[in-house]
Amino acid sequence: QVHVAESGGGSVQAGGSLRLSCEASGLTRNVYCVGWFRQVPGKAREEIAIFAPDQTTRYADSAKGRFAISEDTARNTVYLQMNSLKPEDTAIYYCAADAFLPPFCKVADDSDFRNWGQGTQVTVSS
Repeated sequence: QVHVAESGGGSVQAGGSLRLSCEASGLTRNVYCVGWFRQVPGKAREEIAIFAPDQTTRYADSAKGRFAISEDTARNTVYLQMNSLKPEDTAIYYCAADAFLPPFCKVADDSDFRNWGQGTQVTVSS
């Protein structure tokens, strides 16, 4: 059984940084595909980044240059480091994980993931 849990959200001022954590248990490392998404109430869910088992990452344009993925394999945890935060980054951030081989993981979108965390709120004030 796969369990996904995010942590690390909070409130920061514009220009600040936060690091979100996604711990996913129940998946083996070679098929461990992790996606970070965010959603503002009333709006569609937005992809932030997809981290593939071969350690490649696909970033959305809104995340390029400001956000970075890293991994702690010993803890089955993937981190989303968010720098230079803007008020428009305010959202609930979700992590999703699933057993995808790298070729599929690299083209996966939110509708493909079956295992989701509960979400963590990020608020950026101006």
